[in-house]
Amino acid sequence: MRLSLFDAHRLGVWGLRDSIVDISDLIDSSIRPDDRMNALIEHWPQLRPAVEIASRSVGTALSDVVLRAPQPRPTKIVAAAANHAAHLQEMTTRGSTQPSGTIEKYRGFLKAPSSIVGPDAAIELPYHDRRIDHEGELGVVMGARARRVTREDALRYVFGYVPLLDITMRGEEDRPYRKSFDTFTPIGPAIVTADEVPDPDVLDLQLRVNGEVRQRGNTAEFIYDVPRLIEVYSEAMTLEPGDIIATGTVDGVSRLVGGDVIALTIEGLPTLHMPVLAADLRPSTT
Repeated sequence: MRLSLFDAHRLGVWGLRDSIVDISDLIDSSIRPDDRMNALIEHWPQLRPAVEIASRSVGTALSDVVLRAPQPRPTKIVAAAANHAAHLQEMTTRGSTQPSGTIEKYRGFLKAPSSIVGPDAAIELPYHDRRIDHEGELGVVMGARARRVTREDALRYVFGYVPLLDITMRGEEDRPYRKSFDTFTPIGPAIVTADEVPDPDVLDLQLRVNGEVRQRGNTAEFIYDVPRLIEVYSEAMTLEPGDIIATGTVDGVSRLVGGDVIALTIEGLPTLHMPVLAADLRPSTT
């Protein structure tokens, strides 16, 4: 199933004939609208039968609604650092100021949840004198509290998967700062439930900018696969339902400028389209 937030953060499941069916009434009315996805994930075993029934009906045409970030309020975003050998090589070749080493050394970093936006928004470039790049990634949405989970059991804790863009400002600052600007984590347009993605580690990924292919690869190329990422991160911190893991990017990372339009396509997931806005550029403070 494909699950989204739309319009005034209504909760919906994609139905028949390219439609979305409003299932907001399944969630307690006391829940704030942008927490509806968290509530659905937390109570998924009880609510799933009703959602499945709704997915077999016809709702409002997708073209008539505004799709928002499907999970705007995780407690955290944990992102894999240098999880692809060819991507690390391209950054080294470009003279990146980042220290060399793959995920075995750096493991991961946290991104601010406030950086999340959906396809209803735009990526906003903050500075005119800094390079800002796209990184197309698979997002893993946790479905159950995970603490010290083994690799063998890890996928049992996954709720679903979502296209994710890890927008990155290059420079000397630590990763969490450079990657946590507002609008720097676009996700959407829907979370696809884990039952429809039996193996997240064999998915083709393609990112286009203005129709030109910039990144192309497969999640099989990652150094740490999804179960290993869950194992490693849950060893350090408890992963809560609704938390997001960004699995890393493939090579082909390049610079964004105002007016660009990104299309991130991951096998089995809906395509994420995001415009790039440079309306309020200013000099950086460094």
